[in-house]
Amino acid sequence: MKFALTILPLIAATQALQLPFEIPYLNDEFKAMVIEEDTFNGLSFQDSMNLHKEWIRNELKFGKTKLMKYFLNFKKSFAKPKTNLNYKLKQLDSTPELLGFDSVKQISGYFSIEETEKEFFYWFFESRNDPINDPLILWLSGGPGCSSNIGLAMELGPSMINATIQPDFNPYAWNSNASLLFLDQPASVGFSTVGDQSEIPFTTEQASIDFVNFVKLFRAKYPQYAKLDFHIAGESYAGHYIPKYAASVVDANLPLKSVLIGNGITDAVVQAKETANMGCGKGGIGKIYTDEECSSYDANYERFLPYGLLCYAHPNPLTCFLSALASPNVPDSGDRNPYDSRIKCGDSPLCYEQMNYIDEYFNLPSTQKALGVQKHFTPCDRDVGLHFTSNFDVMRPYQQYVTQLLEKQIPVLIYAGDKDLVCDWLGNLAWVNVLDYEDHDQFNKTEFIPWITLNGTEAGEVKNYKHFTFLRVYESGHMVPMDQPHNALDMVNRWINGDFSFQKKLN
Repeated sequence: MKFALTILPLIAATQALQLPFEIPYLNDEFKAMVIEEDTFNGLSFQDSMNLHKEWIRNELKFGKTKLMKYFLNFKKSFAKPKTNLNYKLKQLDSTPELLGFDSVKQISGYFSIEETEKEFFYWFFESRNDPINDPLILWLSGGPGCSSNIGLAMELGPSMINATIQPDFNPYAWNSNASLLFLDQPASVGFSTVGDQSEIPFTTEQASIDFVNFVKLFRAKYPQYAKLDFHIAGESYAGHYIPKYAASVVDANLPLKSVLIGNGITDAVVQAKETANMGCGKGGIGKIYTDEECSSYDANYERFLPYGLLCYAHPNPLTCFLSALASPNVPDSGDRNPYDSRIKCGDSPLCYEQMNYIDEYFNLPSTQKALGVQKHFTPCDRDVGLHFTSNFDVMRPYQQYVTQLLEKQIPVLIYAGDKDLVCDWLGNLAWVNVLDYEDHDQFNKTEFIPWITLNGTEAGEVKNYKHFTFLRVYESGHMVPMDQPHNALDMVNRWINGDFSFQKKLN
């Protein structure tokens, strides 16, 4: 009955409207949605017919009521984000230095949005080298729904939380030559909070509004850091976050020096083609999937591709919803860690026992007192992840924002550990090679050359043209700074010093 009440007024309201052409056997529910969304405007008859067939196929699979429920939920992801809200930033009465992560100056605080009761936790560390002049790097972890404190305490921060649940000094921390800012976002992630669960963002587009206002207020609150070169870095789902956030920062006339994205998901349609190839013998890790999985994935991808391209070319709730439903399933990695195919998964969250260490450490009363927070900490928030994935934000295109950055002369580094199965290096290389921007042809034709660290280690291979760089990192999984800390520090130090080709010697 709920389904009927939802759709019948819509049918009645659109009876007088006409489609650009008639499709045989078009059912009333689908016709009403097509008219409301103006879905067929600009589409060929054959594309429109295929969309209708795909809707009917999913009706048979899920049932009309459940499919409509899925669609209406997905449709929310196309809603315009809230703007003109009241934003505030406060430094907490805290003593993070007492935790022993580093001896440098530190700040913890909250960025808040009054109307939605959102609070975003941030933790800042000055550079160990020259905090007055060294650049500022803002780090974002992915998920979606994972705390940036994972990056801090497992990968690139001043200390790592060890098995004794204590900070262990990290000589390869990225604040060796840059100040670091970690932000728990979107709302409800890590130490960040939200009063009403319905206010958790469910799209990257919406979360970007909050991010830009945070950057504005941080610069105003701490003018001594506003003058520093500003870089945005992150990994995994930050492949969605960073292109949009960075483009929005530039559009807001805020200074941005560069972006760095590690093992990200950015162009879902192109990257999906390589998903099985990574474990079918083409990624340098051998063949770990079965012949049947490899052959069936290719067939399923070819079936999905027309819908994925329709979503990109004509983005609206219906085309992108059907694209997401048609996307191929990822082959099963078995007992291997999908984030690092070299190792077994085990029973720890996300296959890393270090997640348990972080969970325990950040829930210690002494830790929370020093940081000035009071919240049960979870490394990755399942509810936030579901808000994004249930609305298929993951299938939306974000590579167009990379184009915007490059054409505004903002340097972009895409780096990828070559043992990751989740956001693999083959897929990342594929999308950067086909990226539609002014120097596409020159970048695509550029050959790989070895990446030799300043201490003489062959750490990977690099492909660079002007201010766009792709870096394959050898012997690393999803989290490059954790797996290759020395090489990752070489990477970031050279990048922030303008060595986009990774061939120059630093002074």
